[in-house]
Amino acid sequence: MSGFGRAACIALQGLAGISVQIEVHAASGLPAVFIVGLPDQAVRQAQHRTWSAIARMGIAAPSGRVVINLTPASLPKAGTHFDLAIAIAVLRATGVVPPDDGETALIGELGLDGRLRPVAGTLPLTRAAAEEGRTRIVVPTGSVGEASLVEGIRVLGAPSLAHAAALLGAELDPEPVDAVQAPAAVPRMHADLDLADVVGNRDAVQALEIAAAGAHHLMMVGPPGAGKTMLAMRLPGILPALDTDAALEVASLRSLAGEPPPSTLDVLPPFEHPHHSATAVSLIGGGSGTIRPGAAARATHGVLFLDEAPEFPRAVLDMLRQPLESGTITIHRAIGVATFPARFQLLLAANPCPCGLFGSGECTCAPQQRRRYFGRLSGPLLDRVDLQVRVDRVAPGADGARRTTAEASARVASARERAAQRLAGTGWTAMGHVPGPWLRRNLPLDRALLEPLERAVERGALTMRGMDRAIRVAWTAADLDGVAGPTRAHIGRALALRKGIPA
Repeated sequence: MSGFGRAACIALQGLAGISVQIEVHAASGLPAVFIVGLPDQAVRQAQHRTWSAIARMGIAAPSGRVVINLTPASLPKAGTHFDLAIAIAVLRATGVVPPDDGETALIGELGLDGRLRPVAGTLPLTRAAAEEGRTRIVVPTGSVGEASLVEGIRVLGAPSLAHAAALLGAELDPEPVDAVQAPAAVPRMHADLDLADVVGNRDAVQALEIAAAGAHHLMMVGPPGAGKTMLAMRLPGILPALDTDAALEVASLRSLAGEPPPSTLDVLPPFEHPHHSATAVSLIGGGSGTIRPGAAARATHGVLFLDEAPEFPRAVLDMLRQPLESGTITIHRAIGVATFPARFQLLLAANPCPCGLFGSGECTCAPQQRRRYFGRLSGPLLDRVDLQVRVDRVAPGADGARRTTAEASARVASARERAAQRLAGTGWTAMGHVPGPWLRRNLPLDRALLEPLERAVERGALTMRGMDRAIRVAWTAADLDGVAGPTRAHIGRALALRKGIPA
């Protein structure tokens, strides 16, 4: 006697989802189970989890020859989220669950006791299912909150395989079980920090505002204890709040990376702060099984902060050059190609020399040591950093007028609104995103205004790309001041904000 069953699941390549049909053919013959369709080791092991979970339901699993096919067969399949779909397809092949309705996707990992466990990537998997036209999705009970962040698809939670089968029409009366819950979300450490905590360093605070208003990349150079990290951690608070699409994309990347899911969409821009010992895979993304996003992708719509930047391996830093230009990261592996968004603001911090005291104390470093130290930051990478500012230590008792996060964010929001009106219909919302050719063609400035920048190019102090970036900074500075366009003072300010690296 033979039977056939089918169920739908989703495979991810980056954040893009591809519909996968699970086909099961159960026939008489010697006991054997074959899983075909380029499964990875986790998918192959689903056989043991599935058979044990079915036995826990009090139902006999197929005892003959069973072929489980995952189509499209040419697409590599990775991860334990295929477990539930495989188990339901087996139950359909044995007649326990009615045939597939074509509208339902299933994701979840099975335990040997039949309970369903949350899986990493539930949010992007649910988004992909909705984009594929599925009208409902069955997920583990612990993942319902995460999956429900996606609109346009009905989310059904099941604590166990028996409950999932009953939801799909099986004539079962499952026993109550304790659902496996997802880990609680970790509070974000930079959520409540205020810019008013920063004392002094007006130039650095001004540079931080310009960076936020125009989505410009920023480098801060100064001795230890000057407040570089303190400033950096307050940048997300003055950035505009994320819209729904951006917040969903950020949450999807975090879900795919295996972080605990949020109960609601977080509109605070992300802040990634990798250690200087980070590898290329941890910064850019990759992996031997499922391709996971790195820190650069997880910083999308937010800030990637590299403290002690010269301590990072130069080869790792140079991998950021391409995403800084394109706003995406494409990772090629033997198992496939994955593309992640990477539209982040790069924020670098560095000491002025190995001992950290050059320009502010008794430096013991030779000129050659200082050059070698900053030589780890390649010229092409630094040329993509719009703002370079010196951050000096503050004298005891220093104070003065301080700008709060609320005041700075209001100024940034007004500047962003002016830029968005200027860039209406282009797809860009901030001056830091505008390509140089478009800038020169559509927003030309008087030759007299550009004279200081042209002289800097002639002296070799600026490249043509650096000149374009200085012009964009000048436009952002004008937006912050509420004027129609850059003046000579704004051009001078933009040029001065590219001199943070010590000679």
